[in-house]
Amino acid sequence: MDAERNSFAQVTEVTAVAHPNIALAKYWGKRAGNGNYPAVPSLSVTLAGLRTRTTVSFDASLTADQLTLNGVRAEGTPLARASALLARVRAASSQKSFARVTSSNDFPTSSGLASSASGFAALALGAVRAAGLDWSPELVSDLARRASASAARSLFGGFVELDAGPEAPDGNEVLAARQVASPRHIDLAVLVCVTTDDAKSVSSTSGMLVTQRRSPYFKAWLEDASLLHNGIRDALERRDLHALGELSEASALAMHACAMAAGVVYINGATLDVLAQVRALRARGLGAYATMDAGPHVKVLVSGADAARAMQELTAIPSVLRVLDARPGDGARMVA
Repeated sequence: MDAERNSFAQVTEVTAVAHPNIALAKYWGKRAGNGNYPAVPSLSVTLAGLRTRTTVSFDASLTADQLTLNGVRAEGTPLARASALLARVRAASSQKSFARVTSSNDFPTSSGLASSASGFAALALGAVRAAGLDWSPELVSDLARRASASAARSLFGGFVELDAGPEAPDGNEVLAARQVASPRHIDLAVLVCVTTDDAKSVSSTSGMLVTQRRSPYFKAWLEDASLLHNGIRDALERRDLHALGELSEASALAMHACAMAAGVVYINGATLDVLAQVRALRARGLGAYATMDAGPHVKVLVSGADAARAMQELTAIPSVLRVLDARPGDGARMVA
């Protein structure tokens, strides 16, 4: 272990890759207190085919952390969140320099396709390795969660679970995600219907906080989310795609209904068009089920055998810009 630690210590620049994950059992809401702990458990699938690539370089000449996202220098909240993660890494290591971070996504950013999950997962892994720390995947997952709770899940491949946080956290409790099934556990295709290339107007963090304060249904959501999570976990273990799809769709609709009651609306007209087409596909006997994160895009869950037919039908919707065929994939990893 000492040899491994010493080899890491010589590294000043590294590149990590991570993939977004789509929550089947939704996470929406935070525990009161410090540490960014989720209020409900969640279960997700990490998607191959969509990728964030992040390079981290600690540089003694810098006077502050720098973040370039998709070729544009980032300021404000995105930089502050990245810098907070980097500060935790500096505090735990002998590396005290500021960092230059360059990150890019090959899919729409900040629009509801979990770019923050893959982005902070890649940043956490890259920063830890660049600083010479030999942390376990669990500790890296906990680090990523503090920046974005869903990022904890993108550290791992396949189907991944994240528990709810402690009810009264002091911010020091470790909470990491864990893989519960491999990418090949169930025959699943996730068809991502992209409805806009624009960034969403309300961030997930802001949307959650507004929902918690204003939605008359938030208490019911907390109770329902845990029950749906248990059912989704059971369906996954049984490899029952029908039950998995039905419950995942119910989780997504419940989350959006709770948010909409607080005035937080992520869906657009194309979202509704896709939902209508999914119901039409089911009526014609094709097992298709919809899920949505905090954005207007719809992810359609189908079996691999039905993916081509569903893709043809979904691509034909005039309001859909394009449909991406994503399958369960691997977790975050170093590439340089």
